[in-house]
Amino acid sequence: MLTDRFNRVINYLRISITDRCDLHCRYCVEKDFPYIPHDEILRYEEIIRFVRIMADLGVTKVRLTGGEPLRRKDLPFLLHEIAGIEGIDDISLTTNGVSLGEKVQELKAAGLRRVNISLDSLKRERFSFITGVDAYDKVLDSIEKAKSAGLCPVKINTVIIKDFNDDEVLDFVEFAKAENVEVRFIEFMPFGDMGIWDSSKVVTSAELEALIKKTYNLLPSVNSHKGPARMFRLPGNRGKIGFISPISQHICSECNRLRLTSDGKIKPCLFSDTEYDVKSLMRGGKSDVQIAQFVVEVVRVKPERKFESGVIRKCQRSMRGTGG
Repeated sequence: MLTDRFNRVINYLRISITDRCDLHCRYCVEKDFPYIPHDEILRYEEIIRFVRIMADLGVTKVRLTGGEPLRRKDLPFLLHEIAGIEGIDDISLTTNGVSLGEKVQELKAAGLRRVNISLDSLKRERFSFITGVDAYDKVLDSIEKAKSAGLCPVKINTVIIKDFNDDEVLDFVEFAKAENVEVRFIEFMPFGDMGIWDSSKVVTSAELEALIKKTYNLLPSVNSHKGPARMFRLPGNRGKIGFISPISQHICSECNRLRLTSDGKIKPCLFSDTEYDVKSLMRGGKSDVQIAQFVVEVVRVKPERKFESGVIRKCQRSMRGTGG
């Protein structure tokens, strides 16, 4: 097993395969943000090699993210190759859902098990305002097709921002019930070139939970995938909601993940600008054994918790390049 200094088992790898995206969400990048040059983005053979090394170290779960991972060509090939690696038993995808519907059957056949779809408003005009794109119907269609394809559970990632979309919280609870999906409310996080972020715009999980409990009886539920969300069942056993609290609570004690950025940097902690360049090792002719030892050393310096100083600071890399 791959463990850090605090006896946390690291068995989950999140990989940003591209920083390209077909949306322009206001809380992700506020203005035009330069893309990473193509030759700096990890090639598929490099990603596959790295996953093999990580599997040998005990990683069992892989999530592909972006940017928007469906912008990358031949994604089914990458999924198929990762699915064939001994030790990898779960492959998931985080997507904005714009083009998922037309590709979901091919992705499922290639080895995709689960999907998270970002959706921050159930109001068409507001969705277009947030994302800069009129694609609301496409995202709803993708949710339906993901369910029909058996990608279970279908999770909806919803970032709640004060005075922006916090009036839709109960609508999302009803959506979870009606569509039999998991809606996960995520606190607004500070990343990259986001001029709109400040702590006053964060609606904490505790505030959301208190609001929802005024109307609904929330029944505690086990998070079967051991992620950061605190999960609740809704009456009638249709749909679930969850709370992910990276700002208001320390969820670090159960952190089991590493992130690989689209340009080949290992990030031991999402909320740190500290990165370790593994791409240069792969392109510099280092052996798998040498790269594995490098990973072990990186895991050894994984911090115990985010915001050690108690001060929330904005990470310099955008979420688009880090991977959600």
